[in-house]
Amino acid sequence: MTEMIAVREQHRFDEARLAAYLTEILPEISLPLSVLQFQGGQSNPTFLMTDATGRRYVLRKKPPGAILPSAHAVEREYAAMCALGPTEAPVPAARLLCEDTAVIGTAFYVMDYIDGRVLTDLELHSVPRGERAGYWLAAADGLAALHRVDWRQAGLGSFGKPDAYLARQISRWTKQYLASDPEPNADMEALITWLPAHLPPDEPAVIAHGDYRLGNLMFAHDRPRLLAILDWELATIGHPMADLAYFASFYHLPQSGGPFKGLGGADLTALGIPSEADLVTRYCAGVGRDFPAQDWPFYLAFSLFRSASIGWGVYDRSRRGSAADARAHLYGDMFRTCAAISREIAEASNQAIRL
Repeated sequence: MTEMIAVREQHRFDEARLAAYLTEILPEISLPLSVLQFQGGQSNPTFLMTDATGRRYVLRKKPPGAILPSAHAVEREYAAMCALGPTEAPVPAARLLCEDTAVIGTAFYVMDYIDGRVLTDLELHSVPRGERAGYWLAAADGLAALHRVDWRQAGLGSFGKPDAYLARQISRWTKQYLASDPEPNADMEALITWLPAHLPPDEPAVIAHGDYRLGNLMFAHDRPRLLAILDWELATIGHPMADLAYFASFYHLPQSGGPFKGLGGADLTALGIPSEADLVTRYCAGVGRDFPAQDWPFYLAFSLFRSASIGWGVYDRSRRGSAADARAHLYGDMFRTCAAISREIAEASNQAIRL
């Protein structure tokens, strides 16, 4: 379940000014308006707003303070959800985008609240064993549904560049990592060299979510029905296998030792959770393609490298006091773990040269 907390000190804003602005744009809102913050999530602070009638909305905003170029793009999140609303990819209904920083200090958007459950425990202990596979497979089906959307027809023709996605992403996350005053790390240094040298061929581009995982999915309370894909900050036009490999990368992360726990070493059969191969097979059937076995180690290594870069960025924000979650200081360990596993996968692949 998602934990609600009082608005954190560094994320407070003028709630009266917000309420006055919202009632001009969304007259159905009845004052007074109460605001709580979602605990968890490391990028754009997210808040639950409840009006006098009990109607609920969700607000996501940029964090306060200095941010890295191209980061925290709530405008892109809003654009993606607006475009996907009429498609088979499940998204919350986006209500408004406000880029006037005079309202609450940063740009923000408002979307409908969806009454469902977010399953952050990958082992799904809160779900009966016989139902657990259904949630993982429904997640794979949701990713396939997203990738089946014709991004040009959806109005996202200018949302990203369809070519050379992997090369540009490696460059982007390398630059983001180096811009965050990183500690010396031999694994990241090796990957920064290895990844550009082992790029697989391009594939037809899709709408790539960029952070597709159970924690960003909303399911029905009583069954494995996917209600919504959340957190579109990293969405772009990109490579389908990058999205899939990120989702599958949690099979390679350890079960403990950081804020991003995985399924590495878990007895999946005993837990009733599909294997990585089962998950990938389900996705491939949903999009009508073969599994790219030869290039799969690259996609996994790239996804974990990217996670490492993101993890270091979160940790760096915690050092500067602008992180969205009080647990952000733990992401230093996540960074080191992802970098090490990524390098192990790269070195073990049939394509790899010794680093």
